[in-house]
Amino acid sequence: MARGTSRANPGGPPALVVVAHGSRDPRALRTVRALLDRVRALRPGLPVHLGHIELNAPLLPDTLARLGGREVILVPLLLSRGHHVKRDLPEMAAAAPVRARLAAPLGPHPLLVDALHDRLAEAGWPARGSRGGAVVLASAGSRDPDSRADTGRTATVLSGRLGVPVLPAFASAAAPTVPEAVRALAARGHRHIAVASYFTAPGRFAAECAAGAPWIASAPLGTHPAMAHLLLHRYEEAAARATTAPATASA
Repeated sequence: MARGTSRANPGGPPALVVVAHGSRDPRALRTVRALLDRVRALRPGLPVHLGHIELNAPLLPDTLARLGGREVILVPLLLSRGHHVKRDLPEMAAAAPVRARLAAPLGPHPLLVDALHDRLAEAGWPARGSRGGAVVLASAGSRDPDSRADTGRTATVLSGRLGVPVLPAFASAAAPTVPEAVRALAARGHRHIAVASYFTAPGRFAAECAAGAPWIASAPLGTHPAMAHLLLHRYEEAAARATTAPATASA
């Protein structure tokens, strides 16, 4: 067995396992792999692995099985709390032959707002703001009220950053939809309405939401540098715990 990959991992850091949702869109997997390359460049000595909840290989259970009895920290490449963070990931970790801790999801966090702001600027959002402007923060959506609350918190912080109203909207499982949010903002007199893509990678939901933009739509967060820094930040938060706890997300 190669040095640095022993089951006990003596003296080395816990492995970072980034947990992506998975997508049928091939751009999503390419984006996630490129993001992990950014993480590795920031922390060359850290073992970094990928596992998916569904749809793409490697699936998380397969990744954890290959890591054997190592200590690992699972960092969800997810933007809010929800069923995957609360149920699926703890159950997968508990069934695997690893000592696992589960970090918090990426959002809400100021680094995500940095990335959202930059993506909007790349799409054409004016540096001095937009008179009569407003933003729809488009995310995947969830029936979990904590997930919707997390997205709402991000919208509030982004609104403060931009100085314009930001209304959360959802591609599925929650209301309002992007078209409903656009209509609501237009009814309030906003003439320039942008859609901020609150997705980690390209995919069907991101494309559908962007298509509903009456003005500009930003790209998904993707490989923005803030995403790599935030993955490491969540890893370090979980690693700072004094002992290995049951696999439940930190606050």
